[in-house]
Amino acid sequence: MHSDTVKLKIFRKDHGEKSPGRHDEFEVPVTEGMSVLDAVNYVVENIDSTISVRWNCKAAHCGSCAAEINNYPRLMCKTRIDDIGAEITVNPMGAFPHVKDLVTDLSGNFEIDRNIPEFKPKKGIELPWNIKEQDVTRAQEFRKCIECFLCMDVCHVIRNHSSKYIGPRHIIKAAALDMHPLDTVDRSVSLMNDKGLSLCNVTKCCQEVCPEHIKITDNAIIPEKERAIDKMYDPALMLFDKLKAIGKSGSR
Repeated sequence: MHSDTVKLKIFRKDHGEKSPGRHDEFEVPVTEGMSVLDAVNYVVENIDSTISVRWNCKAAHCGSCAAEINNYPRLMCKTRIDDIGAEITVNPMGAFPHVKDLVTDLSGNFEIDRNIPEFKPKKGIELPWNIKEQDVTRAQEFRKCIECFLCMDVCHVIRNHSSKYIGPRHIIKAAALDMHPLDTVDRSVSLMNDKGLSLCNVTKCCQEVCPEHIKITDNAIIPEKERAIDKMYDPALMLFDKLKAIGKSGSR
C-alpha cells in the first residue's frame, strides 16, 4: 500500500444499546510498519477518546487485541496496515457477548476452563517424576496458547450451537491433560458426549487463525475424537470394561 493515509472504519455500539451498531469512519496517517492496533490507538488518542478497545502488550503475546479485521479474526497488533489495504473495517469478535465498541465479554471461557477435570496423577509415584522427553514434547505445543480466543470466534459450530460445544481453545486444554503420561483421567468421552466435540466437523478453520500456529484440529481435536470412539466402540475395550465391572461386582 502506497497511500499516506488509511480509511479506518471502527464498530461502535454502547452496552445494552438496542440498535445493531454503526461504523464510524476515520482518516488515519500511515507510518512505516504501522499495525491495525496502532491505527485504532491513533484514533483514540487524537480523534475520539470514547472508543473502547482492549489491548495490552502490543507484541502478540497477550491475545487481548483480538478482533475481526475485514471480517477475518486476527490480532490487531500483529496485522500490518500494508498487508490489508487502504480501507480497513474493525469489528469485535462476533461469537461472544458484546460489551462496548470493540470489547466483548470473554468471561464464559474461564468458566468452561474451570469445569474441565483437573490433572490427577497416578498414585504411589515417587518424586521427582521422571518423564520421557517425547511425552513432554507431545503436549508442549498446546501450552503456547495465548487465549486470544480467535479459534473460538471463527468456529461456525460455536456460532450455531454456542451452548453445546465448548470450542477448540478448551479442547486443547483437555488434550494437553489427556496426553500427560502420568494423568489418570480420560476426558475424551465426556468431550464427545457432554461438551459437544461430536459437533466439530474438522474444517480446520480454528488452526488457520491461530497466531501461535498451534495445530488445534490435527493434534488435539482429531486425537480426542479418535480416543473417544475407541473407548466407546472398540470391541476389545468394551469387553475389557465389562469383565472389569464383573470383577468388581464379584469381589464385593
